[in-house]
Amino acid sequence: MQILDLSHNNFGGMLPHCLGNFSKDLSVLNLRRNQFHDIIPQKFLKGNSIRTLDFNGNQLEGLVPRSLIICRELEVLDLGNNKINDTFPHWLGALPKLQVLVLRSNNFHGHIGFSKIKSPFMSLRIIDLAHDDFEGDLPEIYLRSLKATMNIDEGLNLSHNYLTGHIPLSFKILKMLESLDLSSNKLSGRIPQELTSLTFLEVLNLSQNHLTGFIPQGSQFQTFGNDSYYGNPRYVDFHYRRDVQLMKY
Repeated sequence: MQILDLSHNNFGGMLPHCLGNFSKDLSVLNLRRNQFHDIIPQKFLKGNSIRTLDFNGNQLEGLVPRSLIICRELEVLDLGNNKINDTFPHWLGALPKLQVLVLRSNNFHGHIGFSKIKSPFMSLRIIDLAHDDFEGDLPEIYLRSLKATMNIDEGLNLSHNYLTGHIPLSFKILKMLESLDLSSNKLSGRIPQELTSLTFLEVLNLSQNHLTGFIPQGSQFQTFGNDSYYGNPRYVDFHYRRDVQLMKY
């Protein structure tokens, strides 16, 4: 068996501890949108072929299993919408094929930007850390790593956390980025003019922060409305050549 898909049912109870000892032929395990609770099994079979683990939309708790590090073929890890209480699993950056990482809407906390790995997350395309309790500066260490591969070409969502500091200039390196959501944090300073180099950017949300200054001109920024910036201090909106008080939206 290569695919086990039990998603969108009403299965409940604890996940069996033997679940990690799946066949070496299993590549997809999808338990999305059920009622499973307690912890994720802590042991995974060495030499497994798993490429997708989707536990989104359950009531799983505890920590992200460190044994996931042996899942060397893993491409998609979706733990979103659970009750996991952990710090950012920076050690996942050693997985050579990981392309999608979803940790949104859990109880993740602490700083994101810490890694002992020289070049973490080298294959990452989508990262969703929204609606957690992360704090501190935006993780430039991971942006610098992605600089070498340009692999974030779909989405980066860090919204609804407690991130502080300025928007890093290193975002300009992600030339293929299509969606950037940093809304509902505590970011300050100006929006870097360098972000206008992201010509593939279709979605931008910087709302509900503490950003100040001018909205950059040029490129995709000509297509973004005021809803991309509302809830910040006063900006000059170059699209309409008029002042806007975004706090009133």
